[in-house]
Amino acid sequence: MTAPVRSNGPDQTWPHRALYDRVLDALHALPSRFRTSLRIAGISATDLFTLNTPLGAAIEASVVENLNELRDLWDPKHEYEIYSFVRQAQVFPDVRLQTTAPGVAESERILMGIELKGWFVLAKEGEPSFRYKASPLVCAPQDLLVVFPWGLDEVISGAPRLLRPFVEEARYAAEHRNHYWEVLRGVTGDPARVELSPVAKPYPSKGAQFNDEPKADRGKNFGRVARGNLMTAFIAELQEQPISGIPSKHWQAFLRIFAEGVEANVVERKLLAMREEAEKAGLTASGLDAFDKIQDGLRDLISRS
Repeated sequence: MTAPVRSNGPDQTWPHRALYDRVLDALHALPSRFRTSLRIAGISATDLFTLNTPLGAAIEASVVENLNELRDLWDPKHEYEIYSFVRQAQVFPDVRLQTTAPGVAESERILMGIELKGWFVLAKEGEPSFRYKASPLVCAPQDLLVVFPWGLDEVISGAPRLLRPFVEEARYAAEHRNHYWEVLRGVTGDPARVELSPVAKPYPSKGAQFNDEPKADRGKNFGRVARGNLMTAFIAELQEQPISGIPSKHWQAFLRIFAEGVEANVVERKLLAMREEAEKAGLTASGLDAFDKIQDGLRDLISRS
């Protein structure tokens, strides 16, 4: 099985290629313009890890609303006024740029799709845990897999804010996933086989069997894109992105220490080790100052617990 190759989106002769390019621009512009009425308060720091699932769907819905509000970016000449991004459950992709207006040819009712995922950057695993199992056969060249990392503007409380998204061709992501499963894992025989979906056209209807399935998968890991190295470089860059002056990987480590429920002396050793690691990594003076203040706050929580 040969390694998949990106197609760089739909062919340049596709009538809506310019729209596709503008949607890509809008997706990257969305974090700076993201608005939501959601606000989180009163959550224990040790419970933050549980936020991804209940909040993920609400944030993904907000992303779709915000994308429609950015219409001037992806439809500046108002050529697509009868179209809007619509989120749907149990279909692929789960966000489609579509219209229900009468008189539109069937082939033009859905112009492109986005399989949308949210990822809480302080989640325990340090990588997205979603499963992406859609077959390459059901991905149109213009379809995308988009992952929006998110956090809270006050780190452990406040309003959700989006970070730079991971954007990939949906078909390439599906082909890469299958190639990883069958070849790159180094597994042979039935455990390395993937059975392709019987559906072989884009935008399947609700209830259609549009997912590929592994022949054997005891650990239920098929489709975990982050484990297949597709997002490795993106995740590494994101972990270095500062949140309140401190790289997100350190925030994650702070919260994991408390979630583990270890004794105070063990927590202290871990905090000191983290401080040494941050200094060796070249964290700025202001970043180290913020780091120390947060650690002092954590020590205060320990002394009062």
